Amino acid sequence: MTKEVTLTIDGKEVTVSAGSLVVDAAKKAGIDIPTFCYHPKMEPVGMCRMCLVEIGRPAIDRATGEAVMEDGEPKINWGWKLETSCTNPVSEGMVVKTATEKAKQGQNGMLEFLLTSHPLDCPVCDKGGECLLQDLTLAHGPDKSRFIFDEKHHAQKHVPLGDAIWLDRERCIQCGLCVRFQSEIAGEPVLDFDFRGRKTEIVTTSEPGFDSVFSGNTTDICPVGALTTKQFRFGARPWELDATASICAECPVGCNTVLNTRREAKSGGKIVVKRVMPRQNEQVNETWICDKGRFADLNADNRLLEPSPAEWTDAIGAAAEKLSAAKGDAVYLVDGSLANEELYNIKSLADEVGAKALCYSEVGGGELTTKVGMKGDMGKMGAESAILVAGVDLYTAAPIWWLRVKQAADRGATLIVATQEANRLDAFATVIRYKAGGAVKALDSKEIKEAFSKAENTVIFYGNEGMDLKASQKLAKACADMLPKKEGLIGVWADANTQGAWEMGFEPVEDLAKVLKGKTVYVAGQDALVAAAVEVADIIVAQTAQATEASEKASVTLASRIVAEMDGTFTSAERRVQRFFPAVPPRGDALPGYVITAQVAEKMGVTLDMEAEDLFSAFSDLSYADLAEVNAEESLSIAGTCYENKQGLGAQLPVAVPTN
Repeated sequence: MTKEVTLTIDGKEVTVSAGSLVVDAAKKAGIDIPTFCYHPKMEPVGMCRMCLVEIGRPAIDRATGEAVMEDGEPKINWGWKLETSCTNPVSEGMVVKTATEKAKQGQNGMLEFLLTSHPLDCPVCDKGGECLLQDLTLAHGPDKSRFIFDEKHHAQKHVPLGDAIWLDRERCIQCGLCVRFQSEIAGEPVLDFDFRGRKTEIVTTSEPGFDSVFSGNTTDICPVGALTTKQFRFGARPWELDATASICAECPVGCNTVLNTRREAKSGGKIVVKRVMPRQNEQVNETWICDKGRFADLNADNRLLEPSPAEWTDAIGAAAEKLSAAKGDAVYLVDGSLANEELYNIKSLADEVGAKALCYSEVGGGELTTKVGMKGDMGKMGAESAILVAGVDLYTAAPIWWLRVKQAADRGATLIVATQEANRLDAFATVIRYKAGGAVKALDSKEIKEAFSKAENTVIFYGNEGMDLKASQKLAKACADMLPKKEGLIGVWADANTQGAWEMGFEPVEDLAKVLKGKTVYVAGQDALVAAAVEVADIIVAQTAQATEASEKASVTLASRIVAEMDGTFTSAERRVQRFFPAVPPRGDALPGYVITAQVAEKMGVTLDMEAEDLFSAFSDLSYADLAEVNAEESLSIAGTCYENKQGLGAQLPVAVPTN
């Protein structure tokens, strides 16, 4: 049981775990101590000196080891100087004062000192409105400066650190958060300090510059406007933006995000997504997102804006006519880009007419991941755990999993990487290298067996590096057989909701050309899938959001909405169901995919009553209310622009088979 310590902060008694820092104890008491360099996920450094407070500790009698009493109360010894609350652990009976004249003088002095070198460009700074220095200056800073404006430090502005991140040297307050994030958390020390004194500045030490897929997170935690993204720079003011909860659709991790939107003239008066920001979910992506998700283009111009035939009534009728003629001989084909609600209706329609419902994926084993699922929180895995990454480069396929696996290894987890090619996870793991066709054999390793037999917690990530679908299926089976408790198997799919398709009962397709040749096909998903179907199928009904050469060749095209335009859910490859919400109005006459399928089905004489309870019956009787639950205790009060999660953390599907 964790030992607890009781102390007093500004007259409030608070009890926290032993080893907690004073700054964290103050937050628990509802007292906000100003900080710049502090971050709850990084080691304390006390660099900025902003969190100065008075700290008193009980006087202890050296002879007896007991507290010295004075007038019936423990005598408190006060230090002669202010101390940093972000580096001092709490102790029993400690007394902290954060708002005395002495503490305020220290805090104000640090702000005045920082402002001597800081440009007064708040009106044109991208961080204006969400800048910690701006906020703390208003709350704690002096009303006038004793320093001369002409003596301010001047340096070259708008320096690119890499392709995506720009540095404004004059605004940097040397808090070190960006450097420490890249080193401590991302494990990619590609930033550092250079020069000394007033000329100290952040530099990139990698070639190419800022070589990290997590670079955008440094702009979130930067407390000033020193680091900005090339994509959003001068794009909008924070107070002009609306914020909508969403789920990243770039890979199967299921990162919680917020889409910041606004109406803008250069887009013809349309409401557009201006930036993608992280939303806290400690069991999925903590407070981070990767650059793949952050810089995804959610305002693509190649949108299908209307169906073909051009009227929805005609298009729905034409689709229903062709599918009805094929009856049970039609093929209903999807990929993992669709929401659960869309998949549910397509599967229901296929079942009603006796047709095949197929999901295309180049990674096999979906029937196994629905049974040998994920249990527990990867963020808590440590020395008692064993993790295997087989046949996949997590850094490129699912970067946040790479980050979480690397962090588990930092906490002492046994990490084994079995791949054909070297990748960035090798530096943190025991490495097994195999040649083409040798993935399954490589798993028959005494090293792996020993690690998994001893571990209390096991997770395997697998993919299809250098394999066809059949070989990937064999790898998945070999991985599943290795799991001692029949849990922790994660397929690294190419799309965000491939796992959702397996949960719905869609079947994998090994030879796409053979299955579709000469058939009537209802294909729903991204352009690559539509293009593949168009090449071999006889009649194509294409439900897609993209206007491409492939969609133009379809017999009927049904314009569907993208994730940013609709309400729905995804199931991550960890089998966590999570909800997203519409952030922008739909383009043209596009409809949600589940509405399109329901209307086609109705025209075919099939009624799809898609109520929430029907959808979630496939998910162990979950409900939208389950997905909306939050954990207030996990909410981090930190400097930066990661959004608090108020819309729901999602729900983990239970493991389908008993554990041993």
